[in-house]
Amino acid sequence: MSEKAYRVEHDSMGELRVPSDARWGAQTQRALQNFPISGLMMPRAFIRALGLIKASAASVNQDLGMLDALRAKAIETAALAVAEGKHDRHFPIDVFQTGSGTSTNMNANEVIAHLAAEKSGQPVHPNDHVNMSQSSNDTIPTAIHVSAMLELKERLLPALQHLAETIGAKAHETSKVVITGRTHLMDAMPVTLGQELSGWAAQIRQGMARIEAVLTRLQALAQGGTAVGTGINAHPEFGKRVATELSKRTGIPFRSSENYFESLSCQDTAVELSGQLKTLAVSLTKIANDLRWMNSGPLAGLGEIALPALQPGSSIMPGKVNPVIPEVITMVAAQVIGNDLTITVAGQSGNFQLNVMLPIIAYNLLQGIELLANSARVLADSAIAGFSVQEAHLKEALDRNPILVTALNPVIGYEKGAAIAKQAYQENRPILEVAKQMTDIPEARLKALLDPAALTRGGIKNN
Repeated sequence: MSEKAYRVEHDSMGELRVPSDARWGAQTQRALQNFPISGLMMPRAFIRALGLIKASAASVNQDLGMLDALRAKAIETAALAVAEGKHDRHFPIDVFQTGSGTSTNMNANEVIAHLAAEKSGQPVHPNDHVNMSQSSNDTIPTAIHVSAMLELKERLLPALQHLAETIGAKAHETSKVVITGRTHLMDAMPVTLGQELSGWAAQIRQGMARIEAVLTRLQALAQGGTAVGTGINAHPEFGKRVATELSKRTGIPFRSSENYFESLSCQDTAVELSGQLKTLAVSLTKIANDLRWMNSGPLAGLGEIALPALQPGSSIMPGKVNPVIPEVITMVAAQVIGNDLTITVAGQSGNFQLNVMLPIIAYNLLQGIELLANSARVLADSAIAGFSVQEAHLKEALDRNPILVTALNPVIGYEKGAAIAKQAYQENRPILEVAKQMTDIPEARLKALLDPAALTRGGIKNN
């Protein structure tokens, strides 16, 4: 580095060179040198949450008479600028860092202190002023909850609502389209396409309900517990007031944790939420694979629907079009399921008063929320809303489905029905034709009994 390319900063361990245009200080610089691991940085949503927490803390510290108005206002303004993403390039620390996230907390403290000092013309200390009444040990767990809540409320839940509504609209549109049902990937009794899609919509809505059930625990914040849960160096009202301030800023009813020792020492709520994200990923995989099977072909597969053609499917086979959106969804689901395992292992790393894998819990949790939110909208808009139904092919398959004979069981018995189905299959003839030949049931009654549309109404709710 040339003389002009750096400045000298210091912390409790001594002096250190920092790039001259960097807003961070010595502790951030040490972290950059210590953790050249992955190049992965803390998510934007997490930095946003940190900014909101620091702004709220400054406001509360002023109200409690612990921080002068000039510094408090400057810190609040700088922290809100951080929350808005105006200084993201000054948050370069690797996700794989100290397990408490202290490096990222100090990164925020140093950047905000630098900005606040410029604005106020007063010295602003990252520890004494920006980090007043806080510890990394309560701030980082708080940021995990705040960032996840914001991402769920603003992104994932609205995206899932959109997906459920899109599936519901398509289910209504196809409510009279009768298709061959399948169990074990083998022909089964008929259903309507609308009924099949109604199951998808119910999966998504139940996934939403599972996530919403976690929210009340996610709204409980560790802030105020400071280093070990006792609240050392913080006003007794600090945690409660910060939660109230964050509620005002976000519109989310945050509250102070009932037990700071629990909130610092474990990440059970993050593990719980991750489990629900995994369940949603499993649901999306089921839906995506159904779409892939239904779209397969167009000649040698099922060919029941045609997904929108979005791009050429092969570099060597002209005219080939692949189900790219369902494939994307299944890859996202695999990532989210893998993230859940990482979060589960990390959640086990609560040693006495502190969990020491907080950064990767934050990273994987927020990545999963983001991926699922984006995927839900893509699945809705680029696959489900625009697929077309191959009705002629569906009818041909239905007419030759030997399993329709199940409807005759009450009249002719299982054994006779099995014989009819076997012969229809062997001779590749419509089940009605074979049943007319092998029974004395009048044709009109056979047609009524074997009507595929009528068979879909046998006590099945078409939602």
